[in-house]
Amino acid sequence: MSRKVARELAFQTLFQVDLGRNQPSQALSYIISENSLSDKARSFLEDLVYGTCKYTREIDALLAKFAHGWTIDRMSSTDRNVLRMALYELVYREDVPVSVTVNEAVELAKHFGDDESGKFVNGILGNIIRQFTLPDKPIESSETEEKADTGNAKESDSP
Repeated sequence: MSRKVARELAFQTLFQVDLGRNQPSQALSYIISENSLSDKARSFLEDLVYGTCKYTREIDALLAKFAHGWTIDRMSSTDRNVLRMALYELVYREDVPVSVTVNEAVELAKHFGDDESGKFVNGILGNIIRQFTLPDKPIESSETEEKADTGNAKESDSP
């Protein structure tokens, strides 16, 4: 299973936590039980879910600062959770290139959101990237993500 699929499952888990008011461990257990995951994919999935939940307050403060004219509660559940997960990756995971995070977030928003979700997510992430100092990480996609997906990543590239 690729990181792309793990991100989709992480989004679904975060959506359950946000809307269903489920505990992260409960929602994650259900998602894991319904999907066949490699150890690396499961680890990446768990990190995205638990990391996003752990830093939700900080992530929401960042969103509030850069999502001009929008409150967190006013955003659709899909957009809010895609943005939270993407910001967790951008700010707290140094192994994922910025362009990969943005592209994956936009694709998730387009797939699960409404007609404007992709543009909305791209706009907010672009605003944050231009104005916020991110950890030192590659901006452009590199072989890191592809290697991690195929299991050929160096130890430091693994989630």
